[in-house]
Parts: sequence; structure tokens; C-alpha cells
Amino acid sequence: MRTNNEDSFLGLVLDPQEIHLLGKMGEAPLDRDYVFAVCDGLGGAKAGEFASRIAVEKITKMFPTYLAQKKLPHEEEVSKTTDLLIELFSEIHRALLLLSASYDECHGMGTTLTLCWILPHHCIFAHIGDSRLYHLSAETNLQQLSEDDTHVDWLFRQGKINEREAKHHQGRNLLQKALGADHQFVTPQVGSFTCAPGDRLLLCTDGVTDGLFNHQLVNILNHPTQKTPAHHLVEEAVIQSGRDNATSIVVEIL
Repeated sequence: MRTNNEDSFLGLVLDPQEIHLLGKMGEAPLDRDYVFAVCDGLGGAKAGEFASRIAVEKITKMFPTYLAQKKLPHEEEVSKTTDLLIELFSEIHRALLLLSASYDECHGMGTTLTLCWILPHHCIFAHIGDSRLYHLSAETNLQQLSEDDTHVDWLFRQGKINEREAKHHQGRNLLQKALGADHQFVTPQVGSFTCAPGDRLLLCTDGVTDGLFNHQLVNILNHPTQKTPAHHLVEEAVIQSGRDNATSIVVEIL
């Protein structure tokens, strides 16, 4: 139903000297750092598309600086990388506010951002908005690590409504937090977790979760077809809903 795509996504492989953009599919060794992100732009005309693109470009440009700062003992690494991600979100937020104030066509522009930094020993994530990060493992099944910044998702987490009621609630897309979008402050959710071989990560915009329930996400991830899982998720979400742009990244730890 959308005439333009306001989503953006990013995959980076990091080494001590430089960063490389990842393609839409492929394999790479686990002795390096990786960054994956999805964004869903907000704003009239093409402002939302512009905002999400600015976010992924800022991530790409700022991570070489972060790599230089990450020469730390393992026990200090989690807290330090968490601080770096908070700094990154703040920088993107400031850039979007500046553009919003400078150009009429950018007024109110903003974006969600869900980012996962995969290190050799653990994963760090940061999130704001209603794009999502899921962790699927044999031990915990599907776990949503990010929390949607909406009142409807708060009601769901409190057990006051079920998943179906949340998905069809008229206020499900009313964001309380986003980067830019004329918000004065930005406080992303941050966290860390460990991954084991066989685990999978799913980062997706709300166009995917608008069309698919959690059990459908699991079913697609657990039953591969000739399509890649990310392609299959997006295609099925568009068939089931199609009201919003749909973007997904699937990462499998081997």
C-alpha cells in the first residue's frame, strides 16, 4: 500500500583497520565484529525515507572511531560498548533534529533504530521505536529482546492484552520514542546477551510483525525453503498485511 520505502537496513563486518558492507546474503567467520541494524523512517513526503538513510550512514561513518576505542579487557567491554551505542543514538538524534529545524520538507522527520553489535564473546544491542530484535535458540525458543516504545506494547508486556489484541489495537503505531521526530531527549533501550552455535537473530521493522504472529516467525525460521528466511518473512508479511514497509535481517550463528 506504500508508494515509497521508508525502511533502511545495514550489515557491517568490522576489523581493526576498516569496515566492510555486507551483501544481502552470505557467510563470514566469527572472529570479527559485526553490526546489523534496521530503521523505519517517520515523516511526511520522503522525510522518513531520508531519516532512516541518515541513521545507517551515521552508523557506517562512526563505527571506525568506536573500533579504535574498544581495546579493553573483556570484563570492561560490555559496559564500554553500551556507552558507545548510547553515544551513537544521541548523535543520530541530534543530526535529525538539526535537519528538521533547518528545512521545511524535513520537519518532524524521525526514525526507529534497532541495532545489534555481535562480538566474539557476546552481543550488545540498542533500540528505540517499534522495530524489533528477536533471539531464537533451542533453550529459550523465540525471545523478543527489544521493547516497543508504545503504550500498546506496555499493555501487552503487563499481560493486560494478548498478542492478537495488541496487533489489532488502534494505537499500536503511536510511538512514544524515536530518533528525531521533534523529541527533546533520546533514551534507547540497551542490553547484552550471549549466542551459541545454532542460535538465530531476527531484526525487523514493524511491517513484518504487523503481518505475522510470533508463532509464524518461528515457523518460517525453523522450516527453511528455497527462499532465504529474511525474504520469506517479508514476502509472507506483505501477503498477510502489506500496510507498511517490511524489512528483515536474519543472522544464524554457526
